[in-house]
Amino acid sequence: MLKDDDFIKLKSLLESEHQWPSEYHFKFIVPSESVPQVEALFPNIDCQKKNSQKGKYTSLTISIVLDSADHVIAIYQKASTIKGLLSL
Repeated sequence: MLKDDDFIKLKSLLESEHQWPSEYHFKFIVPSESVPQVEALFPNIDCQKKNSQKGKYTSLTISIVLDSADHVIAIYQKASTIKGLLSL
């Protein structure tokens, strides 16, 4: 889970690397049973999914146009509450 200082650094990096609004790519790996929780963060957005060889984990890639770095951070904060989630 990211700390407040990490989010401050992330916001600074996002603002220096993107002009908002901008397309942003989220990549997560979660236990397969947690996929619906990740999808709920992105209503009406298609997620590319790939299951691990044994099916225990699923990687998700989501591309979405967002208005600001704050919006990106808000999604990461919500995602950080999902048990077993890894952000790439």
